[in-house]
Amino acid sequence: MNKYAVYHTPDSNYAYAVARDTIVVTLRTAQNDVFDGIEILYQNKYIFTEQRLSKEMRKCASDGVFSYYRAEITLPDARFAYIFKLIQKGKIYYFSEDGISDKYSFGLAYYTFFQFPFINAVDVPQVAGWTKNAVFYQIFVDRFARGDFQKDDSYINTDWNGKTDRYSFCGGDLQGIENKLPYLKESGFNALYLTPVFLSDSNHKYGIRDYLQVDPQFGGNGKLKSLLSAAHAQDIKIIVDCVFNHCDADHPYFLDVREKGRKSEYFDWFIIDGDFPSVEKRNYACFAYCGTMPKWNTSNPDVRRYLTDIALQYLKTGFDGLRLDVADEISHEMWRLLRREVKTAYPEAVIIGEIWHDSGQWLKGDQLDGVMNYKLQKILVDYFGQKPIKAASAANAMNALLIANTEQANSNYLNFLDSHDTPRFFRTAGGNEKRLLCALCAVVMFPGMPCVFYGTEIPLDGGGDPDCRRPFDWTFKNRSPFYKEKFNRVIGLKKQCAFSDASAEISEEDGLLKIIRKTDGGTVCAYFNTSGSDKKIRPDGKTLFSINYSDGIISNDGSVVVENIKN
Repeated sequence: MNKYAVYHTPDSNYAYAVARDTIVVTLRTAQNDVFDGIEILYQNKYIFTEQRLSKEMRKCASDGVFSYYRAEITLPDARFAYIFKLIQKGKIYYFSEDGISDKYSFGLAYYTFFQFPFINAVDVPQVAGWTKNAVFYQIFVDRFARGDFQKDDSYINTDWNGKTDRYSFCGGDLQGIENKLPYLKESGFNALYLTPVFLSDSNHKYGIRDYLQVDPQFGGNGKLKSLLSAAHAQDIKIIVDCVFNHCDADHPYFLDVREKGRKSEYFDWFIIDGDFPSVEKRNYACFAYCGTMPKWNTSNPDVRRYLTDIALQYLKTGFDGLRLDVADEISHEMWRLLRREVKTAYPEAVIIGEIWHDSGQWLKGDQLDGVMNYKLQKILVDYFGQKPIKAASAANAMNALLIANTEQANSNYLNFLDSHDTPRFFRTAGGNEKRLLCALCAVVMFPGMPCVFYGTEIPLDGGGDPDCRRPFDWTFKNRSPFYKEKFNRVIGLKKQCAFSDASAEISEEDGLLKIIRKTDGGTVCAYFNTSGSDKKIRPDGKTLFSINYSDGIISNDGSVVVENIKN
């Protein structure tokens, strides 16, 4: 046994409560170690030395280096103590805070057992009920649809079907979205993620001058209220992009600092090198290197209060959740304050952060509910892209991603193939519709909330920003009947199967990537093939849908077959 590989730590992604009386426990071992069995021995910490319960741990994942064994335990008492019993080649080992040993003194266990001293209900992260079945559609507002033809459109400088650049305004607005709600509902979407809608000089609205004034280009505050009301009437949720890392250089507070320097009451609301900020010199912290977007100083409690109040106002207006832009550059104290106040006033609101890298420190239950799943996007780019990685590598990476966080956090992953910040996946897949559809199926099968970038249903092409933000083609002239039918099948999978929890079994089987999810009535299994050769499979159940699959053969061009296997 590789004793150095055996690992566990309490009150972490290796041991966490999912309810007042239920805890999920994970043990890590070396992947090449084989065990006769692994058990968790547990009990109320005050009687552990005299008596113990046991439960077998089941291997739940491997990531290429380690294997992970898991058990979900319904506790007889909220005060929880435990150790692990590993059996290898008939020999028994114990794992506790003292590490691996072949003997264990239960009489002195109170010194060395792992423990959850007490499970407090307030510390158990709750998942908003509506997110379990959410299928999101991301809309870049200026490019989705125009509905108001009475507004002042003198700002529009690009024809809807013309070539766009960073400075193009095409005229999309909130009325256009409201008009298309029946289309979105019929297409299988029940949640929208809108890029920013508040007053800004840009087409993307990420440099905000007034956080409470909806930009007139989009229709103003009245149109927003109308959209929210119409969406809710059709059981469609809407989350809004919150830009709390930075504002526009013409925001009134930053203008005051530009005028008064250190004498401004808002001087410490920003991070400035010198007595006066200079847009030309850019002597202050800002988003990336954009001097027109000065960064808020969220170490300042007054700034945290100001931005949190704005978030609460958004939810009061009717939004169902918040997508937090550049979330990893904002203080943890800011997110702790925002979460406390949001969850107190709006417990069903979801808080999703934009974090491209490891996000565990934000997902411990005191800050964010979930993050935009850029980690999964990269795996899918690698597996379904033009130079695919092997299925084993994809499965290992997916498992590592799931093991890294709790099930509550995994259930709130916002899973996507592309966004306003990345090339269109259709371009990444070399224009191969089948690979795009298969990658989208993987998004739906993976734990979390699938999110489709507007236009993927055509499919819309495009390179990196700003080319990925082309206007929606409402003629659908480039959409084939094949693509339309398969796209609808993939999007409908989430509703049809109603996955019951945030767990998944992901593995490689004969060169295929295999994802299994549980439902209330059984399991759903998807096989994906990018191996370079045709593969035979033996279906165990009813085929829900497939791409290039017949006579037991799944073809090698990124094809998928999804089966519903009854218990």
